[in-house]
Amino acid sequence: MKRFCFALAAFTACSSMASPGVDPGEPVPPAGVPPDPVPFWSDEFEGPAGTSFDRSKWTADTGGNGFGNQERQFYTTLAENVALDGNGNLVITARAEPQPSAYACWYGSCRYTSARLKTKGLFARTYGRFEARIRVPRGQGIWPAFWMLGTDIDAVGWPACGEIDIMEHIGREPAIAYGTLHGPGYSGAQGISRGERLAGGNYADDFHIFAVSWRPNEIRWFIDGRQYHRLTPADLPAGGKWVFDHPFFLLLNLAVGGAWPGDPDASTTFPQQLVVDYVRAYPDP
Repeated sequence: MKRFCFALAAFTACSSMASPGVDPGEPVPPAGVPPDPVPFWSDEFEGPAGTSFDRSKWTADTGGNGFGNQERQFYTTLAENVALDGNGNLVITARAEPQPSAYACWYGSCRYTSARLKTKGLFARTYGRFEARIRVPRGQGIWPAFWMLGTDIDAVGWPACGEIDIMEHIGREPAIAYGTLHGPGYSGAQGISRGERLAGGNYADDFHIFAVSWRPNEIRWFIDGRQYHRLTPADLPAGGKWVFDHPFFLLLNLAVGGAWPGDPDASTTFPQQLVVDYVRAYPDP
């Protein structure tokens, strides 16, 4: 089971020190060190290999309608597209489908399958710190995302509901991850975005922690604990409306193709996997 740990200069909060009145089997922070923050919602993805996602925490979008982005995949809930790996990870797998496919997409026979999970109707929150430890896939046309949508989307539509992209990554830019805000007057290609480039290597080479800290009138983006982006109402374009003052739900998906990343080409190999170690939501101190 994963522990909620943070590194300190001379020690860690995952100490095995015991103190009176405390279960010696539990980690105890050293004197004067505040305890680890406790998430008010999380999924640690513990379970046997092949187990489906926890339906008390997640639901799924299915189908191949392009999802507003000319995406090429058909989303399923099959274990071959979304399952636990038995090592504490959720794995979303994008696969190339033999042609003709059993699935129908907006452009004809679907060339790919994948999965898209969301907490809509099960968990939503206004403000907090939302983070996930993720290893992204690689390849032209591959588009993983960890993001949030306003719970009023069915009533007001998109982008009036608001969208917070905690992490997006497209295969043609292997060393860059993006954090973006979409709302009325700044959506789609006009979303307010910033990319963070790794100093060396590619994001697909290892796990990284992608997070946002969301407070009234402020959202900050972090990768591996380092802030790289910040937005407030003052940063919106003229006529733009700040709509980040109501509950949002979480999403995880692995898209294939689309207007932004472009379609896979001869260099893209399948299957590709989005591996998620955990998703956590904390109070933001």
